[in-house]
Amino acid sequence: MKWLIHKITGGLAAVSQYLVAYGALGLFAIALLDSALIPMAGGPDAVMLLLSASKPTWWPLYAAAATLGSTAGCVILYYLSARAGRSALKRFSEKKQKRVKDLLDRYDVLSVLVASILPPPFPFKLFVVSAGVFRLNILRFAVAIGIGRAFRYLLEGYLAANYGDHAKDLLARYYPAIGIGLAVLIVVFFVARNLLKKKKSEAAGQTLVEEP
Repeated sequence: MKWLIHKITGGLAAVSQYLVAYGALGLFAIALLDSALIPMAGGPDAVMLLLSASKPTWWPLYAAAATLGSTAGCVILYYLSARAGRSALKRFSEKKQKRVKDLLDRYDVLSVLVASILPPPFPFKLFVVSAGVFRLNILRFAVAIGIGRAFRYLLEGYLAANYGDHAKDLLARYYPAIGIGLAVLIVVFFVARNLLKKKKSEAAGQTLVEEP
């Protein structure tokens, strides 16, 4: 079994190296495959950094390719999970399944947006699979994934284009704090917006009651 796993891993690494030669298109393919539950060696983050550092003026194109590829891969995984049903969640512990289900029930795609921003080891794949299993709105799901991934890859591309090989160290040092901080701001914004809407609705209802 170990030799088979090693062979598969080596094959995926070779595929990843082959796709890198195709620049933005290769990055798109790597991001798609990686998000669709086929982990690629190094992943799209490493390739994003490599390409952006080698051609700094092209980093926005690379960020767009990675974002589109990752979003497309997540949509594929969404549909696969929707088709498989609850059996798609078997590889995750029941405790994690319940926690994510509660978050999806309470915050809907907002929880997916936050999950797409937070750094590893946050279980992002579990949110994608759960979104498919519990049939979240696919359009809002894709938009949330796109926004979260765009932030991540734009930041990586900018740092790689401006700091080269040091970008990886900067991301390792600061991205966890940046990701968590942005996630908190997003949650606070949406909670405040919902509270404001609720107050306006209650005020409008009270006005109608008071009218003669």
